[in-house]
Amino acid sequence: MLEQLTIKDFALIDSLSLELSDGFTVLSGETGAGKSILIGALSFVLGGKADVEQIRAGANEAVVTASFALNLPAAAGQKKTGGSTDNEEPRSAWDWLAGHGIEPEDGRILLRRLVRNNGKTGAWIQGSPVTRSDLVSFSAFLIDIHGQHEHQSLMRVAEHRVFLDAWAGITENVNSFTALYAELVQKRRLLDQINSSENDRSRRIDILTFAVNEITQAKLTAGEDEELGAEESKLSSFEKLYSVIKDITETFDNDTSGIVPLLKKARNTVSQAVSLDKALGALDSRIESSFYEISDIAEEFRTYSNNLVFDPERLAAVQDRMALIYSLKKKYASSVSAPVSDVIAYCSAAQKELENLTGGTVEKNALKELCESLERSVYVAAKEISAKRRTAAEKMEKGVEEVLARLGMAGTRFSVDIKDKPGTGVEQKCGPYGMDDIEFLISANKGAPLLSLAKIASGGELSRIMLALKTIFAETDSVPTMIFDEIDTGIGGEVAVAVGSHMKTLARKRQILCITHLASIAVYADNQIKVEKGIEENVMRTAASEVKGEKRVAEIARMLSGDSESEESLDHARSLLLKFSGKLSD
Repeated sequence: MLEQLTIKDFALIDSLSLELSDGFTVLSGETGAGKSILIGALSFVLGGKADVEQIRAGANEAVVTASFALNLPAAAGQKKTGGSTDNEEPRSAWDWLAGHGIEPEDGRILLRRLVRNNGKTGAWIQGSPVTRSDLVSFSAFLIDIHGQHEHQSLMRVAEHRVFLDAWAGITENVNSFTALYAELVQKRRLLDQINSSENDRSRRIDILTFAVNEITQAKLTAGEDEELGAEESKLSSFEKLYSVIKDITETFDNDTSGIVPLLKKARNTVSQAVSLDKALGALDSRIESSFYEISDIAEEFRTYSNNLVFDPERLAAVQDRMALIYSLKKKYASSVSAPVSDVIAYCSAAQKELENLTGGTVEKNALKELCESLERSVYVAAKEISAKRRTAAEKMEKGVEEVLARLGMAGTRFSVDIKDKPGTGVEQKCGPYGMDDIEFLISANKGAPLLSLAKIASGGELSRIMLALKTIFAETDSVPTMIFDEIDTGIGGEVAVAVGSHMKTLARKRQILCITHLASIAVYADNQIKVEKGIEENVMRTAASEVKGEKRVAEIARMLSGDSESEESLDHARSLLLKFSGKLSD
């Protein structure tokens, strides 16, 4: 369970510490107040994207820490330091920590991550430095975050297989199958090459040998073409560049009209004004800062100008090198505008193909037997995966329909359509993920035929279907915290009431955090946090705090009608809180 989130200099947040409780917690606030910044900060500390743009303006680094209380190991008497061996994937947070030699303290763990304005990042679990991938793999045992637009993944039919495989618990099986299938494809391709005529084989060897030698002799490096292009542009435009830089330096330094002398004069004048009116002190400081900044810029332009030297020999060498790279791209890249890495990749692939064609270690008959063996293995594995998918699909359909009924979609039929891939042979019927084509179908109205979910579902229906999927997934995994970032997209009225009621029920088994604009969802929450944005000391800041009692009543009233002061709105809010949460405050 997430117990505390502390944020320092992240986006619009200068300093914020939130203590979170179990049960159902909503985060509310005006549009643009910064609710998603909190989720962004949490995603950051869990291993999400790190970027200097996340650092609050004027700060040197952004730091986020998160404290979690770990669920006790499921098996009675099991050691808290785990149970998986070095060769096994961790099955719990305790297993993961044990495998990395990290000890929780009183069943709690602290995650910390920072990004500095020079782009460097750092991450720690319980004080032990870890990588970003470590954060991602460990946090998967702690939190499931449903992003604001994640339900749109239901519009992509290719993602339906991913959902089904996750529900069936066969994702790793499918990954293993994909590797096996890739091996079969590679071996069959090699067999096809060996089966080609000797003349074709020899001709291919000659072509590949020439290409490898030509590319190798060029000693290409990735990104070289872009660097050369930039350098050639600079060298060939030397006179114009020199003239422009000269104009710039004169703009800064001219004794009568230069920016720097004028700013210096302005500093002196404003200083006199400050001596007469101290209220102008802030403007004086800004002018002083501007003066030093502009002076520094002017100095850098002067230095740049002094270092400008025209080198015709270097220009010729750069142009010759660019001509060579152009020629190689024309031969070996997808196009002359492709990056030089395409040529390098072609060389690498050609070397591997040459090894296969000239190695002489692979016997045709042995390779043929290997392909036949792999075909049998692929077919058997595909059949096993398909059977598990079909069994899981029936349970998924029932589970999703039951949840949808509680979410105001009673009578909706949800179907997982599984069809064999077209074709007659083993290779044609199987793809990288098995022999099945999978698509979710829906019939939202009684008697209506099942149709493609990706084509007919509305935004509100997609939100509820995703919530249903998340719910049934929660029944089979042990992740203690679920976060929904604006799951209320496209819904309202009685549907929103159903969603709020469902989340409250879901929160009996795990911690639920939800960003919402709807009062009919918020009134079901056990706890409510209000996020606000305001100006403090001429700086925009985001703050968040738990609202209780009359403050929560006022916030619910604002969510209902935009009016947090009239007695009618407040009375309405009180009645809803009493009706759906059974209390006004703790």
